Amino acid sequence: MSEINRPALLNRILLGTAGLLLIVAGVALIAAHDGRLPRVDADSTLVPGDEAPPTWVFWAVLAGAVVLGLLCLRWLLAQLFRMPKSRTWRTRGAERAGTTFLESATAAAPVATDIEAYDDVRSASAWLSGTRAAPQLHLVVTAQPSADIPALRRRILDHAVARMRQALEVEVIPVTLELRFEQDRRPARVQ
Repeated sequence: MSEINRPALLNRILLGTAGLLLIVAGVALIAAHDGRLPRVDADSTLVPGDEAPPTWVFWAVLAGAVVLGLLCLRWLLAQLFRMPKSRTWRTRGAERAGTTFLESATAAAPVATDIEAYDDVRSASAWLSGTRAAPQLHLVVTAQPSADIPALRRRILDHAVARMRQALEVEVIPVTLELRFEQDRRPARVQ
């Protein structure tokens, strides 16, 4: 599994576990309703007595539902933003006094602009993570279906990444490249 898609394994495990628990609970409820569970009487009530539960029970269930809903929303939002967060790099000149602050997102923007100018590329996004001395470049490139993938990859590494290394004055930048293909959006005609 790639670095770019770290939450995928955890998501699959959690979704699979939740799905399995819901299936088991559903089968158990159907079996209890049909009277097939030996310790459960199908004609008995769910809770003893005929009175409604105390008011605090309703409030506790409501609070639990709100917390569960917010956790699910947070989980959903985490799927949208998989890239590392932007960092502020601090550089000091050896021959000059002073400090320069540079957002890593600002440093990565020219790489995405370079790649978007290539033929057969529809869009590109770039993120830098790591420290100023050891940056890591993460790229997501959406190409046309007819793109020559080896040539595009070679051009990205030889041109855009080389310019980034020169601009940041580092010898090596590890690159994570995710290539996507955008399908033709014209609907098929039926004759």
